Amino acid sequence: MIRVLIVDDQHLVRAGLRMLCESTDDIEVAGEATGGAEAVRLAARLAPDVVIMDLRMPGMDGIAATTRILGERPATRVVVLTTFDDDDHLYPALAAGACGFLAKDVAPETLVDAIRRAADGDSPFSTPVLRRLVAQAVGARQEEPAVPDLDLTGRERTVLTLVAEGLSNAEIADRLHIGVTTVKTHVAGLMTKTGCPNRVRLAVFAARNGLT
Repeated sequence: MIRVLIVDDQHLVRAGLRMLCESTDDIEVAGEATGGAEAVRLAARLAPDVVIMDLRMPGMDGIAATTRILGERPATRVVVLTTFDDDDHLYPALAAGACGFLAKDVAPETLVDAIRRAADGDSPFSTPVLRRLVAQAVGARQEEPAVPDLDLTGRERTVLTLVAEGLSNAEIADRLHIGVTTVKTHVAGLMTKTGCPNRVRLAVFAARNGLT
């Protein structure tokens, strides 16, 4: 079971997230917090696998709470779920150590998938956020190895392109009519071949090499 801590100052949001998690057979809600300070205390006591973190809350905000939680429990995965997906919120959240960033208007199934991906070591982002990160990284013109120098199979190139489009493993599996485990194997292989540590870097790599 994936143990989740829900952090949001709005009761209705917390109730909705709890219902969503409890509708699955592999996610359980370990606890709920109404603010950052409470989230830090509960994370230390409950040891959740994933924290769903709001950003704007009274008292300690989500950025400070994320920093504190990950400082005490580095293995915890923090996924930001916020109304504000602008750069002023995105980059401080990433700097604090959040592994994912989603807007609150995502589909319920997308959020469930994001929790699973985060628990599995992945970095879930809303598609618009991922595309913005890729565009900004490409604009920075950092050096990357070129695709022609790599021994990528046709299927690996296809998977890489779909990762760059922001698709999850499950969505890629559905698109290509293959198993999710097979997709995970391809993604892991791509990370090894390209030297990219996560999906965001893979997406940037694909964009810089004309695979988007």
